[in-house]
Amino acid sequence: QVELVESGGGLVQAGGSLRLSCAYSGSTSSIHAVGWYRQAPGKERELVAIITSAGRRNYDDSVKGRFSISRNNAKNTVALQMNSLKADDTAVYYCYAQVVYSSTGWPYDYWGQGTQVTVSS
Repeated sequence: QVELVESGGGLVQAGGSLRLSCAYSGSTSSIHAVGWYRQAPGKERELVAIITSAGRRNYDDSVKGRFSISRNNAKNTVALQMNSLKADDTAVYYCYAQVVYSSTGWPYDYWGQGTQVTVSS
């Protein structure tokens, strides 16, 4: 089991920056990947960014060049630096972890509670 707790959400003006952080605990040694999803009103939850245990990063096209994801294994945290924010970035952001247990080899998904990010024009 992995527990995820997000922080850093809030209100920011368009063009500004915000940094989200997620602390995870539990079976941390079995985590294969951690990342961020977001869900805007009336839309489905979508991937924002993800980083694997090998350090490979993937970003949604809408945030490439503006957002960056980083992971600190020693502190068991993953951060999302968001720059040049737009109104379309307004959403609830969720921290995500994919865990693969050696006993089964199958992935399990875990989610944080979400944090609100609002970008005003």
